[in-house]
Amino acid sequence: MPDARNAVREAAQRLGDRTEAELLLAYVLDRPRSWLIAHADDALDAAQLQAYARVVERRATGEPVAYIVGHRGFWSLDLEVTPATLIPRPETELLVELALERLPRDAAAHVADLGTGSGAIALAIARERPHARIVATDVSADALAVAQRNALGHQLAHVSFLKGPWFIPLAGQRLDVVVSNPPYIESADPHLLEGDLRFEPRGALAAGADGLDDIRRIVDGAGRHLRANGWLLLEHGWNQGEAVRLLLRNAGFADIFTARDIEDRERVSAGCWLGG
Repeated sequence: MPDARNAVREAAQRLGDRTEAELLLAYVLDRPRSWLIAHADDALDAAQLQAYARVVERRATGEPVAYIVGHRGFWSLDLEVTPATLIPRPETELLVELALERLPRDAAAHVADLGTGSGAIALAIARERPHARIVATDVSADALAVAQRNALGHQLAHVSFLKGPWFIPLAGQRLDVVVSNPPYIESADPHLLEGDLRFEPRGALAAGADGLDDIRRIVDGAGRHLRANGWLLLEHGWNQGEAVRLLLRNAGFADIFTARDIEDRERVSAGCWLGG
């Protein structure tokens, strides 16, 4: 029988990615990836080889690794993900970092994460700010169920979840910080038909002809929910920073800026609400 080392080598040749090949074998064997280093010479039985071949084939046809194995790391958390949620991406950690800079470490604050998906942003903030009260909204009941399981699994009880689009579930609430990674891809963008995006929920990706429909809704509604000197922070596409800054300016925000991600692309724009 082939050993783990040879099985991974063959899968890596098929996939063009050794890391993915190792992640998939670790999933099949129900072991951490690090286990493969010490057990590279272990023989795999027929059932294990067949199961491995099935998941390698799924990945070869384009299905994201995160959906196959059912989880993805984000911030300091390992999160359940399903086809009902976007797959958390490293560049979104910038949004978390900027929100944390605007939240006190040892005092109460009220935070909303709009369109929470797997709960990645809300739960990362909750992990770092135990005194904050965080509410996460999503229009998808299936996504909220995933987010709630993630909160329970990480024992983050100070996060609550509400169903509905953007600010609709937050009637009457005033917030210190609002964060969102909303849909921002142009609806006709051909990238939606490529790679992992083919498998992710379209409603969480695309937002109208210019990709800004949902960002407009969030910016327009934020003033009714932010406290004076509260912050709105939005992830967006690499070429949308100027447009988002203009939306924030026209809505009455101040101290507007755009931050760049680790690949030096404009990624998050934010503004401070000066109204009451």
